[in-house]
Amino acid sequence: MVHLGKMQVETALFFETVEQIYERVFRVMRPRTPVPQITVLYRKYANANSRIRLESGRLRVDISDLLEGAPAPIQESLAFILISKLFGKAPDRSISARYRRYLNRADVRRTLHLVKQERGRKAFRHSKGSVYDLCEIFDELNLKYFYGLMAQPQLGWSLRQSRTTLGHYDPSHNAIVLTSVMDSENTPELLVKFVMFHEMLHLKYPTQHRGTRRCVHTREFKQAEKEFDGFEAARQKLKQFAEHAALH
Repeated sequence: MVHLGKMQVETALFFETVEQIYERVFRVMRPRTPVPQITVLYRKYANANSRIRLESGRLRVDISDLLEGAPAPIQESLAFILISKLFGKAPDRSISARYRRYLNRADVRRTLHLVKQERGRKAFRHSKGSVYDLCEIFDELNLKYFYGLMAQPQLGWSLRQSRTTLGHYDPSHNAIVLTSVMDSENTPELLVKFVMFHEMLHLKYPTQHRGTRRCVHTREFKQAEKEFDGFEAARQKLKQFAEHAALH
């Protein structure tokens, strides 16, 4: 029996085409299934998304061109993840961790951020809704909690009336978007302000990346959130809103 060292394995991976990587991984995962014809294409997506489908004996893989220069071990990890997804299986945790570590590298995150800015399009409604004006709310909270020093990002109401995601901050487009469901006379002003304050904290306390972990709400973030005037009452309003949304 011949045992290959780590360097020999990586060298072998280096000389494989990406199609050969998918063919090998497919054989490992489905040893009794004939290997389909495999086509791998790189697409100009606005993020690192990838897609896979099996139709009429052909395996089609579309990968973000942001991953075209990724090392072979990362391509192998993605192959395991996508083929696992294709057959409804969970990929090995170590493989998923390797892939996440790569995406969390500072240089890769920087590239993803820039490309999302260039290719992505952030669509939302005007900040002045039928009931609430998000610019006015931002300015009020900025003065009260941030000494008026926070630069105003893009502000707007969502196009879709989401009842689960009440708001989000998109750092690539420097935009805070709140769900248009809350632009209603039935929504307490305290709740709208609390959601806006929460998203403003994301500007002050950016997401931290630690290896495979992505920490969105740091300890400092959670502590600062408690400084909101009427924090407990706002949390209660949030709970009531979520319960009401679940009924619709």
